[in-house]
Amino acid sequence: MRSVLLAGLIASGLVSNVHGQTFTPESYRTYQLRILEHQRNFLLAMADSMPEKLYRDRAAEGQRDFAQQIQHAAGGAVFVASQTMKTKAPALPDTAAALNSRAGLRGYVNAAFDQLSGWLKGQTPEARAETVDLFGQKMPRWQVWDEIHTHTIWTAGQAVANFRKHGMAPPAFSFF
Repeated sequence: MRSVLLAGLIASGLVSNVHGQTFTPESYRTYQLRILEHQRNFLLAMADSMPEKLYRDRAAEGQRDFAQQIQHAAGGAVFVASQTMKTKAPALPDTAAALNSRAGLRGYVNAAFDQLSGWLKGQTPEARAETVDLFGQKMPRWQVWDEIHTHTIWTAGQAVANFRKHGMAPPAFSFF
């Protein structure tokens, strides 16, 4: 939420200097790369903390199972980025392996975030400034990365119920 609020303030021009640092869509890229690494590490911590035998367990009827939830958090990020960044969606690892083993799920998450980081690093300033359509909302392409972050963390947070169902604590959320 903090990143979305900051992005909105930056976009509106209300915040241009925080803690002696001037923010522009281009300089904001460093922050967005750090957030991508946070997302990767959080999803990997979740995959490592859940026993493999519970990967296919659902916390509630109609919910994705644990492995599907983590896969969706990573794969959804790649899907949204590929659509809005006008790049070809990569072939990610096979979900049959990703959904049934720790190594497979870790490989899927790492492949997704390697691709995302590469796309973000390679984006030109001009491409970052272009307006795109994100599910009916017009925004500069650089802001899409913040929307991806919100979706990824929101989706991962839903997997906390899988831990609670089995009396386990989820991995610590590193922001506090």
